[in-house]
Amino acid sequence: MALLTPQGVKRVFRFQKPEGREHLRKLLNWEEFDELRDARRSILLDTLYESIIFAVGKGFPWVGVAQVVKFMEELLKETKGCSITEAMTVLASKLRDYQGRFSTKHLRALCDYCHNTFIRHYRLYQYVLGQDQDVHLSVTHLEVCAPPQPLPLAQGVDRATWRREQQVAELGLAEAQRRASVLVLQEALRLEKEQQLHQRFSEAPQGQALRREEVESLVSEAIRVQVECLRALLQHEIQATFDILDLKLQKKTITLGAPTPFPLCITSQPGQDEPLKLSKASRGKKGKARK
Repeated sequence: MALLTPQGVKRVFRFQKPEGREHLRKLLNWEEFDELRDARRSILLDTLYESIIFAVGKGFPWVGVAQVVKFMEELLKETKGCSITEAMTVLASKLRDYQGRFSTKHLRALCDYCHNTFIRHYRLYQYVLGQDQDVHLSVTHLEVCAPPQPLPLAQGVDRATWRREQQVAELGLAEAQRRASVLVLQEALRLEKEQQLHQRFSEAPQGQALRREEVESLVSEAIRVQVECLRALLQHEIQATFDILDLKLQKKTITLGAPTPFPLCITSQPGQDEPLKLSKASRGKKGKARK
């Protein structure tokens, strides 16, 4: 209680409640504790903090506010385990002991405060602060993912328009995949052709002149391999071309089927008012000529 000075309780009152409670704990020279696991000390700290709020609200001087905190702390300790009759006796005795420290008005206010809070809920105070409690507490840390920041409304599009854009994008991706498949097949056929030619030429006799029939056979085999690879590549390219054209047609159909995003203004289109003005002017000239 040595740190519980008038300046200290004044700072406690000026802080917000969380900061004020923490500063009061330091003034009381208490060690840090877990608010959830040590509920008894947390309630006791709340009781002492509320006594400061009460004393300031009743106009106690700052010296008297510090004395009120000391009074409440001693009262809670001295009545631990007592009956309510014994608690009333302890309260009356302490009020007499503090009679010279408070004015009559403030002493009466402190008496009413103790009766309306501590004595009225005495059994609850004794149950919470007077005996050990078996606390079974489990703490689970859950990660809460905040939703993504929405885009500005000016960048929003109609749902039907967005779906069409998604369909066009999917068709464009399919078209790119078809083009890539042609390149992949082309490289695979090239490697296969080289492997077949290398295998065929390696079967020919080495280190001696080839007969005419053997040369013709090698040339025919090379031509056959080239033609088969070229035929397979052309078939795949033709099919891929038809697929790409079909995808382009689908994209064009979706694009042409899209509604006009904004209604056309027909009241003030350029080029429409000018013929009307010219016709009116010509009519005026004809009327003057007749006159």
